[in-house]
This record gives sequence, structure tokens and C-alpha cells, in this order.
Amino acid sequence: MPTADPPGSSAESMSVPGARLPAMRLTSALPDLAAERARDMLAGLPDAPGYRILVKPLRYRTRPHLAAWTEFDQRRITLQVPQPFLPFGEIVPYAARRLPGKGLRFVWITEGVTFRHPREVLRFLYLHEWMHWYLRERLGKRSAAETACDRFALWNYRRRAVTEADAQAALRRRGDALA
Repeated sequence: MPTADPPGSSAESMSVPGARLPAMRLTSALPDLAAERARDMLAGLPDAPGYRILVKPLRYRTRPHLAAWTEFDQRRITLQVPQPFLPFGEIVPYAARRLPGKGLRFVWITEGVTFRHPREVLRFLYLHEWMHWYLRERLGKRSAAETACDRFALWNYRRRAVTEADAQAALRRRGDALA
């Protein structure tokens, strides 16, 4: 059974830009990235109260890529940082547009992103997974909205501070409700 968050640790500090989040329970399995340093990399991002964040290495065969997941039953968010870290690019689909004509046909709207530092990867992955958490735990919706999660992470991973208002903005595209 989850316990109450201490004052100033969850929703209160989430709305204060750049607020330090002491409630973020983060552990790192990376030898060259201590938990405190990883916590500093995620400073200014919203907390997921009641969830643990685990940072693990991603050992890849051919090229680095993004990998993370949220385990709702275990209340854990796992983020994998490519090891060894080399700058790499990803194509991030953040929206879909319907094509005219018969049937339901869509085209993905994407943006190419180059990740030059582990900090960028960690922030992007955390924001993506946090949005899954937000959809399920705060809004009570299904958490499988990959495009909205990618859009939220894409729009915010380089920003110093991110709030719930930014998450709400990612659920809308050009003023149209997507939720």
C-alpha cells in the first residue's frame, strides 16, 4: 500500500520550475553513472510518486537506440543508457495525419533527433515513460498512447523544467484534443 508523499515532494514541487525532487527514488546499475549524478540529470522533470526509477546499461549489437519501459504492477520505470555511449540518431514519430480517400490510412509525422550525451537520452526516456505513468496514474486512462508520449518527450527533454501543464499540451495538437 503506497504511503503519503512528504509535503513539497509530489504535486506541490512538480509545479515549481526547477524544483528539486527529493522523493525521486532512483538507483543506477551503470558503473560510470552514480545515482546522484543521474538524479541531477533528471532535475527539473516531474516526479512519479510511488515509482522507483532504475537506470541500466543497454548493450547493443550494431548501434545504440532508445529503450525504456514502465512496469505498473511493480511500480518501476526502467531507463537504459547505451553502453558504450556513442552519439546516435533516432526518428521519433510524434503525430499521425489521416490521408484522404477510402478507408483509414495514416502517415506518420516524424522528427529526427541526435542524442549527443547520456543526459539527453536519460531525460528523453524518463519523460516518455513519465507520460505513460501520468496517463494511467493521474488521468486514469490507458497508457498505450505512444505518439502522445513521444510528442511530450520530444517537446520537453531539452527544457530545464517541465510541468503537468506541458503534459496536457502534449495531449493536444494544434489545439485539437487527442485524448
